Amino acid sequence: MSFKLEICSFDLASALTAQDAGAHRIELCAGPAEGGTTPGPGVIRAARERLHIDLYPIIRPRGGDFLYSDEEYDTMLKEVAWCKDVGCNGVVIGILKADGTIDKKRAARLVDLAYPLGVTFHRAFDWAANPFEAMEDIISIGCERILTSGQRPAAIEGATMINELVRQADDRIVIMPGSGVRSENILQLLEKTDANEFHTSARTKKSSQMEFINEAMKEDQSVVAADGPEIEKMIGILAARERQYPA
Repeated sequence: MSFKLEICSFDLASALTAQDAGAHRIELCAGPAEGGTTPGPGVIRAARERLHIDLYPIIRPRGGDFLYSDEEYDTMLKEVAWCKDVGCNGVVIGILKADGTIDKKRAARLVDLAYPLGVTFHRAFDWAANPFEAMEDIISIGCERILTSGQRPAAIEGATMINELVRQADDRIVIMPGSGVRSENILQLLEKTDANEFHTSARTKKSSQMEFINEAMKEDQSVVAADGPEIEKMIGILAARERQYPA
């Protein structure tokens, strides 16, 4: 069995750290405080120039819910086209209707526009009213994977539902657990879900390198960064599992 680890990276430095640590794919984002928003075009281009592993920018115009205005949706279309033009391997999307169903018409248009790039449906899935119907809708529009925490705050809490999704998917789409995935629980998550792709930011905080700090501002200027050793540890756990149960 072959396993993959995707790293959610909030800047180019973190993406490069993840690549060096052995990650298989980068979900490139901005806005960590908002749960990930579309990175700027300069960052996407620079990442494409520096990364040799798969690059999937998230297409999310803002934080909050996944019910988008016509103007926001138009922006998403333009961002998908940009990612395609600069040679990304795929994009990450998610869009719902007000009743909690998948917005199939709009999502399908994004998938069609992205082709032949791969498309992941992100954790908007975890806000869907019926996850099993939502999965069938996502399969029908041509996405290749779903990122989910099993409709719980952390994937380990939603492991039972993730396993049910994996079973219903029956290899028609990849179900990729994400949220709170770390080296201390990835093996347990693997065993409980039967998933073979996993998603994590492996985030840590990097202190500001400024020599002068204006303490009167009372603001933390540390930044979210990828933890290289933590990624290496997770890669090692997955590799050991592969050796234990070869294809």
